[in-house]
Amino acid sequence: MQQLEQTLKSALGAAVQSVFGTEVPAAQLTLQPTRKEFAGQFTLVTFPFTKTLGKGPEQIGQAIGEWLVANAPIVSGYNVVKGFLNLEIADAEWVKLFTDLRQQPAGAPVTTEGPRNVVVEYSSPNTNKPLHLGHLRNNFLGYSVAEILKATGATVTKANLVNDRGIHICKSMLAYQQYGQGETPQSAGIKGDHLAGKYYVLFEKHYREQVRQLEAEGVAPDVAKRQAPMMLEAQDMLRAWEAGDEAVVSLWKQMNGWVYEGFDATYTNIGVDFDKYYYESGTYLLGKERVEEGLQKGVFFKKEDGSVWVDLKEEGLDEKLLLRADGTSVYITQDLGTAELKYQDFGYDLSVYVIADEQNYHMQVLRAVLQKLGKPYADAIYHLSYGMVDLPSGKMKSREGTVVDADELVREVVEAAKAATLEKGKTEGLSDDELAQLYHMLGLGALKYYLLKVDPKKRMLFNPEESVQLEGHTGPFIQYSHARISSILRKAAEKNIDLNSSLDGITELQATERELIQELGRYTSIVAEAARTQSPAVVAQYAYDIAKAYNRLFAEVPIFSETDETKRAFRVALSAQTGRTIKASLGLLGIQVPERM
Repeated sequence: MQQLEQTLKSALGAAVQSVFGTEVPAAQLTLQPTRKEFAGQFTLVTFPFTKTLGKGPEQIGQAIGEWLVANAPIVSGYNVVKGFLNLEIADAEWVKLFTDLRQQPAGAPVTTEGPRNVVVEYSSPNTNKPLHLGHLRNNFLGYSVAEILKATGATVTKANLVNDRGIHICKSMLAYQQYGQGETPQSAGIKGDHLAGKYYVLFEKHYREQVRQLEAEGVAPDVAKRQAPMMLEAQDMLRAWEAGDEAVVSLWKQMNGWVYEGFDATYTNIGVDFDKYYYESGTYLLGKERVEEGLQKGVFFKKEDGSVWVDLKEEGLDEKLLLRADGTSVYITQDLGTAELKYQDFGYDLSVYVIADEQNYHMQVLRAVLQKLGKPYADAIYHLSYGMVDLPSGKMKSREGTVVDADELVREVVEAAKAATLEKGKTEGLSDDELAQLYHMLGLGALKYYLLKVDPKKRMLFNPEESVQLEGHTGPFIQYSHARISSILRKAAEKNIDLNSSLDGITELQATERELIQELGRYTSIVAEAARTQSPAVVAQYAYDIAKAYNRLFAEVPIFSETDETKRAFRVALSAQTGRTIKASLGLLGIQVPERM
């Protein structure tokens, strides 16, 4: 497509030179897609040239259009709508473009400028609760962005920083210690991450009861929250953990081990993976070293109580706590250590943090602190800030147990996919195992597409009923399109139709064929845009556009009933290229495609 656009720009430049005797640089000849209601594929806006060429926008468009039709084989027709010159590209050019496309390997790297060595950090779960709906958006975004950047030829490392220490972890541990009675995932019959989450909610329940009791005794609310016995005990446990207390560390290892087994099962089930794991328990000490370094350099300061702070008022960020008065670390402490570890390991020129927009301030602070420390990787930090996921009933809250559990949600969408597929009667010839794989593929396709088709920066409302719709602007609609194409290709193989036969006999295209080739030609620019904006939504919309364009062609143009062998082979080859493009596009979203249904 890029070559076609360059050829068209050259022709436009020649037209302006010939008609007006003026040279216009190719960079100023900006082309845009023609609006659907007008004939043509590319549009040149002529308003910017009125002063240079001394004519009105419509006169300019008319004169250029006439010259192109008479002198440039690439243009077969034109129309002028006010200051917009709409150009129709000759069918021979579309056939040539398609010939080039089918000779390229599917999913070949898209050459772009930009970072070549990237670390994408996503998931970052806490070991006090299972993954929920918000984590799913995070995981799907991180995995997809990593795949998109890989598609541009970058070396990408997928990293997972596990939040395995801190006061929130101690809350689950304390509740288990007091109320667990030796319960294990095996004895309870539930996954380890769900067991830890159970005790996190239980801590909150008893803690709130203690706060209410203190308030009833006349203690001020903010004091009651600090002085409630369970909170004080949790803080004691954190200090004991940092001091290496044998019993506390043993309980910590036991419960985290249960959680990791649960996480691994969920990651496998949802189809995401990681190249490198980091653990806050292994990074916070290095973070403390960076805090000490900042004190020695005079860029951090201590308050009277011994806590360490950084003054970022000049950066518009106020003062930030880096180390508590009792010497225990905070989130930013271990983040300083993790940033350095990742740089030591991979020497990245871009470090992407997939973190919800609630942490925008925190990420600004991290970058600013690293800049104050003079770290060479400070400017490489990029926060892929995404909007939170809301429920119709309001915001999810883990400590109250009002979350949409990830494991349960996946089960629900898989069941919905099964029901919809059975209703369509599309299960002939598939074994029970193949059907189970199909339902899982369609269910995850529905869920991933629903969460990825929205621009990451936008906060989104998760509607459970809408998310599992298997028709319309959904992942399964695109997956169904791929299955349809696979069926056509199997039938073509039975009929010995050569997908690589010459297209010399194709001199005229149907409108839907032309439209589909144009869409297929956009793949490289779509991947480049998605990488530049780090937005899987760009790829999601493109995959949907491809599927829609193909279904229009399927409805309007005969394939196997076509009597002309060259046209028949061309349409099968066009179907095959569409299938490859759909598979490659959805693959960038972490969505698999079925071969049959």
